[in-house]
Amino acid sequence: MPSVPKAPHWDVHRLPRADGKTFLITGGNAGIGYFVAEQLAATGATVVLGSRDPAKAATAMASIASHVPGATVRHLPLDLADLGSLRASVGALRLDRLDAVVHNAGVALDHPPRRETGDGHELMFGTNHLGHFALTHFLAPLLSATPGSRIVTTGSFAAKTERMDLDDLQSERDYRPKRTYGRSKLAQMLFAVELGRRLRAAGSSTLSVLVHPGGALDSLTPSRPPFHVRTAGDRVRHLPLGLVVQGKDAAAWPAVRAVLDPDVRGDRMVSPRAFGLRGAPRAEPFWDHLADPATAARLWVASCDLTGCDPAFAAV
Repeated sequence: MPSVPKAPHWDVHRLPRADGKTFLITGGNAGIGYFVAEQLAATGATVVLGSRDPAKAATAMASIASHVPGATVRHLPLDLADLGSLRASVGALRLDRLDAVVHNAGVALDHPPRRETGDGHELMFGTNHLGHFALTHFLAPLLSATPGSRIVTTGSFAAKTERMDLDDLQSERDYRPKRTYGRSKLAQMLFAVELGRRLRAAGSSTLSVLVHPGGALDSLTPSRPPFHVRTAGDRVRHLPLGLVVQGKDAAAWPAVRAVLDPDVRGDRMVSPRAFGLRGAPRAEPFWDHLADPATAARLWVASCDLTGCDPAFAAV
């Protein structure tokens, strides 16, 4: 009886080439998003940093250029908190196809009071979820024009213990910053799962892939001055934590694999190997509450109502 061939080992340090491809990373000017952009730029792809701050984007592009000779990187003005601006941002890409978008940008508020976007949405829910939801709607024609394109959504452990309150999506009745942030990330993750289901039902070759970065600390992250500088003292003091969590460069690995690996599927989550906290990325089942189709479907309808998006855009 012939043996079943094993899937090829994924080496985070030997990425496949992606010459001629174009990848958009929201929030690619800092943190995990920066390292996603830097690593993808090393594959020969064109990397677009979606950022509302041109100065920070310029700093990030200069850093990528210094670490990846010959990198092709450009900036796209992008403000996920301003839904009315997203159609124009997508137009400014000046593309007729897009190989992948990585939904990475996010905002977190640690303290009250509750804040709203210019559209009147609670800031974290409006930016983290509704902004990416609407952006995907406008990117749909470019992604559907690209066989095998990817929509990669970055989740968070903050969502693991939360549950959606579909009657108070905007946290108007009961606003608690940490809980509201966790629910905004849960909404993103449910969106990624429901989007994948709709794409598969439509027979689309575009994949929606949910990723989890694990635990990431600045003190374990390589320096990228001027926006991130790690001292030798920081590194030494936090070395024991490296047994449990990792730097933001390693936290980028799940998203990078989700973009590049031809064997990645849309019905599983890509996360770090060691307890979902650190290590090389691997596929794992969705958390139980992410596999709730009724909640995901209701959230989809509510998100369309709040953004004005066509509910059928995933079938384009």
